[in-house]
Amino acid sequence: MDPAERRIVAFTAGSHGLVHTYELSIPILLTVWIAEFSTTAATLGLVSTIGYGLFGVGALPGGIVVDRFGSKPVILACLAGMAGSFLLVSVAPNLLALALAIGVWGLTASVYHPAGLSLISKSVEQRGTALGYHGIGGNLGIALGPLATALLLLAFDWRVVAAALTVPAVVVAVYGTTVDVDAALADPAAADGGNADSDPTEDNRAKGEVSLSTVVDDTRVLIAGGFLIVFAFVAFSGLYYRTFLTFLPDLLGDVLGGLIDVQFIDPESPYAEEFDVARYLYVAVLMVGVFGQYLGGRIADRMPPERGLMVLMSVLTGLALLFVPASGGTVTFLLVSLALGVTLFTVQPLSQATIAAYSPSEARGISFGYSYLGIFGVGSLGAALAGWILTRAGPRELFVVLAGIATLGALSAAAVSRFATRQD
Repeated sequence: MDPAERRIVAFTAGSHGLVHTYELSIPILLTVWIAEFSTTAATLGLVSTIGYGLFGVGALPGGIVVDRFGSKPVILACLAGMAGSFLLVSVAPNLLALALAIGVWGLTASVYHPAGLSLISKSVEQRGTALGYHGIGGNLGIALGPLATALLLLAFDWRVVAAALTVPAVVVAVYGTTVDVDAALADPAAADGGNADSDPTEDNRAKGEVSLSTVVDDTRVLIAGGFLIVFAFVAFSGLYYRTFLTFLPDLLGDVLGGLIDVQFIDPESPYAEEFDVARYLYVAVLMVGVFGQYLGGRIADRMPPERGLMVLMSVLTGLALLFVPASGGTVTFLLVSLALGVTLFTVQPLSQATIAAYSPSEARGISFGYSYLGIFGVGSLGAALAGWILTRAGPRELFVVLAGIATLGALSAAAVSRFATRQD
């Protein structure tokens, strides 16, 4: 990659990491908000669902916006919106204001994936390598964002922490303004599929004629190939992801409190009240997901991805059923928790490979738009589902439901293999 391409990769990888930093810092902050706003897990689950729902629902129209205005301005708007939303979080006086602020985050964050992936695919010649670095950025945000949030909560009030989280978005946005996306095209003809007469600028290549009829035509092509079955799978996988992760810090805290007594912090220290070992186990669960992403990519190169998904969703079924029984011992609980983290994130590259395999190239963009609608939109219902079950019943019932969701995911992956038509 030349210097201009490397700057684009750095910009998109940093932006991708921040999207997931904010996404997975919310569960850490939930542990504070329950007491701060004197509310229940069910209510905060609904609040989270607003943001996570908009995060998914906005992906499809986000792709249309990218086609009209270009990737770079959309990414910059995304960064500004996420920073502004967490400033609103930091001053939220009540649950209604908090819900509004999280909704702003979800809406502005939703446009990132179509914008970032579009920019890389159109402006970097070595797309595979660039997408790999882009994924690493996202994984680091997934793991290190919650860790930074947890560490900051040791020393500062949660409102100060929420405000501090806006700083990286501002830094990346400022860096983004210096990135020349047009200069990255070393070979405009190659980047435009061999059309040497096409305009090489990112804005003109990004903009296209988008109308209701083109969206309907592309959707019809997808449905004819059985993409609805693929959509069913990604919806179930997204539902499992959100149901499992939203209240995981609280669940880990409840179990670990009865298993171990960690004294890393002096009980007399002013930080002792804020130290919660469960937050760091939560970060560890997310960190081992980096290995899951790598493993999923390797599996996708060696077998049909939908078959791999059948196996992985079956494994997630078993691990969900083992979670509560494993809480009887420290070692078994840690092993099951970390295994869930690895397996959950192993699903993601296989899921993306399946989406690509079962969508024609001319409808690839809208296929990912619909898929993110399922993963993050339908999946957002998992936050409300988890909160309701934990309020009405308990962790045992929650993980039985998770096992059911994973089973449906395995069945839908099998249906993809049996009934849908591969397009690659």
